[in-house]
Amino acid sequence: MSLHPAVAAVRLAVRRELARAAGSAGRAGGSDQPRVLVACSGGADSLALLSATVFEGHKLGWRVIGVTVDHGLQEGSGAQAARVVEQMAALGCDETASARVRVEVAGEGIEAAARRARYDVLEQMRAHFGAELVLLGHTRDDQAETVLLGLTRGSGGRSLAGMRRAFDHYARPLLDVSRDDTVTACQVEGLEIWDDPHNEDLGFTRVRVRRLVLPLLEEELGPGVAATLARTADQLRDDVEALDELAAGAAAVLVTADGVDLAGLRAEPRAIASRVLRAAAVDAGAIDAELFHVHVGALLDLATGRVRGEVQLPGHLTAYVADGRLAFRRTTAG
Repeated sequence: MSLHPAVAAVRLAVRRELARAAGSAGRAGGSDQPRVLVACSGGADSLALLSATVFEGHKLGWRVIGVTVDHGLQEGSGAQAARVVEQMAALGCDETASARVRVEVAGEGIEAAARRARYDVLEQMRAHFGAELVLLGHTRDDQAETVLLGLTRGSGGRSLAGMRRAFDHYARPLLDVSRDDTVTACQVEGLEIWDDPHNEDLGFTRVRVRRLVLPLLEEELGPGVAATLARTADQLRDDVEALDELAAGAAAVLVTADGVDLAGLRAEPRAIASRVLRAAAVDAGAIDAELFHVHVGALLDLATGRVRGEVQLPGHLTAYVADGRLAFRRTTAG
């Protein structure tokens, strides 16, 4: 009996990522068994990812750890987390864990706050288990939504480049796999999918993009819009990463505890200068997820002398110019 194409697509994506990670670590298996942590919510994407990781990971000598995060944002979330732990164990995980986080919305939207809390606890779990790799279940459809949201916000090349395939200890092996395939894979394997009520709440911008905007684009422009948007992200990613690397080199010279050297900054191309200022603002305490193009543009205007005064940034941070440097301080009340 041949393997269903949807199951095959998910497994192939995971196999490639585990092989890449093992190669970069210079080993796979053996007495020093590598560990991979898989974040699983119980939804189709992460369940399909976890099932494929257990199947492929065990063949390649990985110890598979399934983890779920309870954000505490819905009634019964604790019971759902317990069900996911049971599912993960039934799928054959070597270890399972769950964690409840407190989502604190302080100057950022609930989606951004939940994401920040989730990554914080995932990093704690990764360190606790000694995992070399953490797999996230974002699909090609998630990538398309991210690119479209970046377009609507005018957030520049970084947003259009979408989510990174890999960063630090994290990887997203399913960015070439459609959501339809993850749902089908779960159905074929008999996995019970949890439908997060938040995924139907049109009060969330991403849900409106998913449920209303992308289907309309597919209807009016023809099928394949999601794949095209995701491909656009891939095409831009190399360029963005090259510019980020150049900017990091410039920042190492231009940015000190006293601020950003404006004379040196003005000698840099705008694409580099904007990245240096953005990174400096984030390091000083600006909220990364809410630092948009308009804020960076204002910093550039301040740095080049086009405007005078101060710039207010998300995270209660104020940028100002003094003694040839652009510096930051906490915004005072009133």
